Amino acid sequence: MAKNPFKIESDLGGIGDLTGKYNKDWVEGSFDIEDDSKGKLSISHTRKYVGTGISQKRINILLFFVLFLTAIIFGRVFQLQIINGHKYRNQAEGNRIRLIPIASERGIIYDRYNRDLLKNIPNFSLVVVPQDLPKNPGERGHIINRISEMSGVTTTDLVALIKKYGDYSFESLAVQDNLDYFKALKLYVENSDLPGVQVESGSRRGYYFLTATNTKPEIVYSLSHLIGYVGKLNDEELSKYRLDGYLSSDLIGKTGLEKSYEKILRGTYGKKKIEVNAIGKEQSVLATEAPIPGSNLILSIDLDAQKKLESLVSETANISKKRKISAIAMNPSNGEILAMVSWPSFDNNLFAGGIREDVYSQYINDEDRPLFNRTISGQYPPGSTIKLIMSAAALQEGIITKNTTVNSVGGIEVGKSFFKDWKAGGHGITNVTKAIAWSVNTFYYYIGGGFEKFIGLGIDRIDKYFAMFGLGQKTNIDLPGESTGFVPSKDWKRSKKNEQWFVGDTYNVSIGQGDMLVSPLQVAAWTAAVANGGDLVTPHLGKEMVDPLNKKSEKIIFDTKHIAGVSDANLKIVREGMRECVVAGSCGLLRGLAFPAAGKTGTAQWSKTKPTHAWFTSFAPYNKPQIVVTVLVEDGGEGSVIAQPIAQKFLDWWGKKYLE
Repeated sequence: MAKNPFKIESDLGGIGDLTGKYNKDWVEGSFDIEDDSKGKLSISHTRKYVGTGISQKRINILLFFVLFLTAIIFGRVFQLQIINGHKYRNQAEGNRIRLIPIASERGIIYDRYNRDLLKNIPNFSLVVVPQDLPKNPGERGHIINRISEMSGVTTTDLVALIKKYGDYSFESLAVQDNLDYFKALKLYVENSDLPGVQVESGSRRGYYFLTATNTKPEIVYSLSHLIGYVGKLNDEELSKYRLDGYLSSDLIGKTGLEKSYEKILRGTYGKKKIEVNAIGKEQSVLATEAPIPGSNLILSIDLDAQKKLESLVSETANISKKRKISAIAMNPSNGEILAMVSWPSFDNNLFAGGIREDVYSQYINDEDRPLFNRTISGQYPPGSTIKLIMSAAALQEGIITKNTTVNSVGGIEVGKSFFKDWKAGGHGITNVTKAIAWSVNTFYYYIGGGFEKFIGLGIDRIDKYFAMFGLGQKTNIDLPGESTGFVPSKDWKRSKKNEQWFVGDTYNVSIGQGDMLVSPLQVAAWTAAVANGGDLVTPHLGKEMVDPLNKKSEKIIFDTKHIAGVSDANLKIVREGMRECVVAGSCGLLRGLAFPAAGKTGTAQWSKTKPTHAWFTSFAPYNKPQIVVTVLVEDGGEGSVIAQPIAQKFLDWWGKKYLE
């Protein structure tokens, strides 16, 4: 074999030399050269490696795609780990670690002598946590069927409940409330292996109390209108109060004081940090922040007085068959309500947490409207109780003096209209105190609308004094649902009825008839203003709040507005007329009391076919007023006959208990 290099041609497409040096297109490997007899060389080799036969352009494209895919992968990793890492860590942690709200204990409500009027009763609820339910439709359907079997709630309702709040909600959704201990224990055992299903403890309101002499639960039904009740939040309430920390399973005050004082009674949620297993069951408690209980509420209500007034009202209703009655006992010096009854009433225990549909239907279809608090929301013509304000206005405006007299002959005639007195033939010569004592209509026709040469107040001045004494306005009692009543005027009649105001309209208003309307509470409020010398107090039930942890109390302050437009001297004359009503007039039942009292009867016509409403309002003792008692009996007839006895019996009981 030749040792010196020489050139060769080969079918391999390149030129090389025998020293093994070759250009880039040669194949790297071993080869042999043979010389045949004619001097021609042949080469054989073993191929080991292909050189750069792929073009550079293709290599660049391939490299671009590799780098692009790598960038996508790293970008996604960056998004998951860096940008959204905290979010996904929290979600992952949320599947294991959870913050569970701890409901606070709702504040207790007491009467003025610290007797509790309700209780917080431990109870249990069957709940479902949507986030912990299986995501597989078949497994979820199985769980929902099991829940339905345990609770009696239809699968349709369960699916709707979960859908309403979302499949990924960690919030406990109540399926069945107010479970007793044994049923709760049974359900706890049954659902131990069911993901998303739990039994939670809490409390509910029991609107009853125990006394030293009676260890059985006692209910005073007339308190239902005052205390009210709590219930589950509806959709509108949940939307409104969600930002205040309310949950879908929360209770909220629906009516009465439970609603008025919701913020102070509710308290503040605590928190519990727990670890759960794969099906959402609590495994251990990692940390706890205790809830803050709601403040207790002390009322001005005297439980004994409330029970007594209710018994007198219910007894009258049963005997007379006049079932719709309102009665109020109030301190005239500060507006504290000592007792307040709207009859008939209802059992607020049936509403606490939810009422059966058939029971609710009975209530709303009852023609006597037991759910209606007629004491603060009812609107009635005031009848002769308005004569207290009319007398004060006429005295203040100088229309009359204490000695001004009018001859009552049974009524007055104006044009073709005759405005009668309630007593045929009239009451004879009458001054203001006699007019109050015997409720002489003719006297008030004169001072209200005038007659012949006698100039009366006129409706404009009358309306001014009505406003001073709170007519046509809320008293601002701390209960929801109060009505304003109504005071007619010239402008109102012109705009609503397209009629002008006549003197006959003024006559009607002057004796508490016509279009004017008031609530029993408003009558009690202006009676108190007469009794106390001109202070228009705010009637109220709340007295003070007490922190259950440190026992510190805080008084609840209510406004008192002095009626500057009426002097106490003129109100004193009105009080004398109310006293004369007892001594020599239509309030004679109060003469038998052991202390001097003052009163005013009233009879209000409101229908041509039905009996009149019966009014009676009073205060006592006469020289140092400590209590106002106002009674209304709807369709009751004469106030002196049916309303006055309730007030008289209550004042008698009250005097023996507190004045002796």
